[in-house]
Amino acid sequence: MINKLTAKIKKTGAPIVVGLDPMLSYIPEPVKKKAFEEFGETLEGAAEAIWQFNKAIVDATCDLIPAVKPQIAMYEQFGVPGIVAYKKTIDYCHEKDLVVIADVKRGDIGSTSGAYATAHLGKVSVGAMQYAGFDADFATVNPYLGTDGIKPFVDVCKEEKKGIFILVKTSNPSSGEFQDRLIDGKPLYEHVAEKVAAWGQDAMGDDYSYVGAVVGATYPEMGKVLRSVMPKSYILVPGYGAQGGKGADLVHFFNKDGLGAIVNSSRGIIAAYKQEAYQSFGEEHFADASRQAVIAMKEDIEKALLQL
Repeated sequence: MINKLTAKIKKTGAPIVVGLDPMLSYIPEPVKKKAFEEFGETLEGAAEAIWQFNKAIVDATCDLIPAVKPQIAMYEQFGVPGIVAYKKTIDYCHEKDLVVIADVKRGDIGSTSGAYATAHLGKVSVGAMQYAGFDADFATVNPYLGTDGIKPFVDVCKEEKKGIFILVKTSNPSSGEFQDRLIDGKPLYEHVAEKVAAWGQDAMGDDYSYVGAVVGATYPEMGKVLRSVMPKSYILVPGYGAQGGKGADLVHFFNKDGLGAIVNSSRGIIAAYKQEAYQSFGEEHFADASRQAVIAMKEDIEKALLQL
């Protein structure tokens, strides 16, 4: 799957992943109204609204981007109906030939870690049959239980030719409380990056490993160091747009070939119609505003990468 992600980035010229993180407050009133008329102001109604919202944005942007990243918590908050909407979203994105990064941030050990890996990336056996549960292409994973928590994911990735993105240096302001702690003269996030590179050595695609990393756009200088530590790992870069990251901050996350990183924007794209720059689209044409936001983001990144 890392080969497919790389190929689609080359084809689209857009190292961009759209974060499908639909809060009800992001969803235009006409979409919610229609869903509530059919299902009432219920969990089912909310799930229908986020599904229709996602579908419209995917339809409007799928020819421009290589990948999407649904954050499972935004669906879990609506219970079982929300999880159904999450699965429908994954399946629909696959119909549109998009790579799906499941932002699930799982982290446990042994059989529990293996079950998480099976659920999101692998296949579960039921009698003589096997079924893919959520069937995402990549999953985000928390590394702080060590190799015991990562190996079951890597094993499934090798079997299914899928991938993971391991949290290395996250974009939130308080990440440094733990991640920046010095250990043997180096920050903890650098030690984690070294493990990411090691875990990925035995799980290679053509040019990049199945084992990638998450490094926030809000820390560009750290990105420069981590790029050199993990030369064969794709870096998933959150923090663009709404969290303050700009195209100029992203140069160090990429290799000299312009590959090796993919940049996430969530509400900056899916709620673009709420921004002053795109208000002229109005609620009715929210998906067209999202498309324009993707185009603007692509141009911003292209301009930045000219510095490579």
